[in-house]
Amino acid sequence: MRFLGLSAYYHDSAAALVEDGRIVAAAQEERFTRQKHDARFPANAVQYCLETAGTTLSGIDHVVFYDKPFLKFERLLETYLAFAPKGFASFRMAMPVWLREKLFQKDLLKSELRKLDKAFDPKKLLFTEHHMSHAASAFYPSPFAGAAVLTMDGVGEWATTSLAIGQGSDLCMEREIHFPHSLGLLYSAFTYYTGFKVNSGEYKIMGLAPYGEPRFAKVIRDNLIDLKEDGSYHLNMDYFDYATGLTMTNGRFDALFGGPPRKPEQLLTQREMDLTASVQAVLEDAVLALTRSIARETGHKNLCLAGGVALNCVANGKILRDGRFENIWVQPASGDAGGALGAALYASHAFANAPRQAVRPGGDGMSGAYLGPDYGQQDIEARLAAAGAKFTVHGDDELIAIAAQAIAAGSAVGWFQGRMEFGPRALGNRSILGDARSPEMQQILNLKVKYRESFRPFAPSVLREDVAGWFEIDVDSPYMLMVADVAKEHRRKMTPAQEALFGIDKLNVPRSDIPAVTHVDYSARIQTVHSDTNPRYHALISKFKQITGCPVIVNTSFNVRGEPLVCTPEDAFRCFMGTRIELLAVGNCILRKEDQDPSLQQNYETAFEPD
Repeated sequence: MRFLGLSAYYHDSAAALVEDGRIVAAAQEERFTRQKHDARFPANAVQYCLETAGTTLSGIDHVVFYDKPFLKFERLLETYLAFAPKGFASFRMAMPVWLREKLFQKDLLKSELRKLDKAFDPKKLLFTEHHMSHAASAFYPSPFAGAAVLTMDGVGEWATTSLAIGQGSDLCMEREIHFPHSLGLLYSAFTYYTGFKVNSGEYKIMGLAPYGEPRFAKVIRDNLIDLKEDGSYHLNMDYFDYATGLTMTNGRFDALFGGPPRKPEQLLTQREMDLTASVQAVLEDAVLALTRSIARETGHKNLCLAGGVALNCVANGKILRDGRFENIWVQPASGDAGGALGAALYASHAFANAPRQAVRPGGDGMSGAYLGPDYGQQDIEARLAAAGAKFTVHGDDELIAIAAQAIAAGSAVGWFQGRMEFGPRALGNRSILGDARSPEMQQILNLKVKYRESFRPFAPSVLREDVAGWFEIDVDSPYMLMVADVAKEHRRKMTPAQEALFGIDKLNVPRSDIPAVTHVDYSARIQTVHSDTNPRYHALISKFKQITGCPVIVNTSFNVRGEPLVCTPEDAFRCFMGTRIELLAVGNCILRKEDQDPSLQQNYETAFEPD
């Protein structure tokens, strides 16, 4: 049976297609529309999934939406009633939208699906609960026959944190913590307060935290969150405005932390760095309390993670090193986009009783998260030629040698190969690559290629067989969802003056033999690269190792600030022309910046001027 999963109408809409329990395709709508965090009905993603499966909507047995709108509406009404008369302004703004659109989401979904197929049968439309979608997205593709499944996010219908138990094809929800008490919303409150965008800037908080000291952690623990030993928690809503207001925090929160929220255009100060370090420390405490309690109570040795908080790879690394679980698997699309996949998987296994798919030893059911569109060589050449690109075509070995040599020479290299990744991370198919040994590479990529904040770290891609020699970790981490420290033998000793530096001044001090991927606390967000899931990317890094002796390169997403990951060869060429990427490999085509039409380059550079 075929199931089409959908997420939409909040942020990061997506579609995923599952056939007899096997994941066939999955993609986010933003990649096709070029509108970051596109929340509209994922018509393009749906069309892609259908085409990949070789079917039409009439060939789908059920379409499954990732949450239940009526339960969300119930939560909205009960929350406003509980806090009344406070929050009337927010209530007045929210109600027309709900009464006009969201309350009747089932009808809206039917209408959108009938645009794709006039004969669509509305009886085929199913709904799962939000946290069950997340839990299913984590458990069913995992390599585990049985596992505890922890989901943590902002909020679904009511649940903000939940525990499910998976065994075989069965997945049962055991317990939940409900809104307004939420680890995700606590973290988002500090995202807002430090001047970043809620629902997209949380990863910046994680990246900024090592520059600070957690001097506000005690203030947070004493005033904002009551955390119990078993991981249950309660937020003090006197300091938050998100339940009924128009902002995340309020005046009492401002007074507690000594001032108003930072405006996005204001310079970052040590205060913001210390705030981010503090909330990161408290989040890690809460997550470890939860996972230790789950291990103790369930006896399970395997843990699956999903929900937006599961993208906090620093916390994930702490869970791994804590050792309460023997094995941990994190859904690479842990946010709402992954809910589309989870909805389809839950229906396939729980509704249609499809058996779990067998996976290779050490593998999983995600196919490396390479679930998006790919392009044949002839199609690539035609598309690049139509865009005005000048390129040469090479055999596989020659292409890999050219790209590896360019990286070793200090160039920023665009790498567009195979199927696009599903989820927020570029994993070697839609990536910008650089030399991890270069002390300048982080700033070059941030300021001249990505056009983003200079403090943000980059991730290393490392050959799986070499990871233990370069980092203090020896497990698979194919999705960049684990953080570990650089191995001691590759660290550089700091001088007393360097050790005394504070905040952003730490940025320019090389701390290891691979400074471009070493954060100021010696940590790195690791991607292990495996020859069986991505043989071409593995071959590229192997060639780089042959040239340099180093099996580690910089890997960052192929996009610029404010844009989603590139989807098509034309997107890749446009990004290449508008930035300081010096060489681009698309399929077996090599594009060099000096070969391109200068007038075309000037047009693209204007389009990509930094914010």
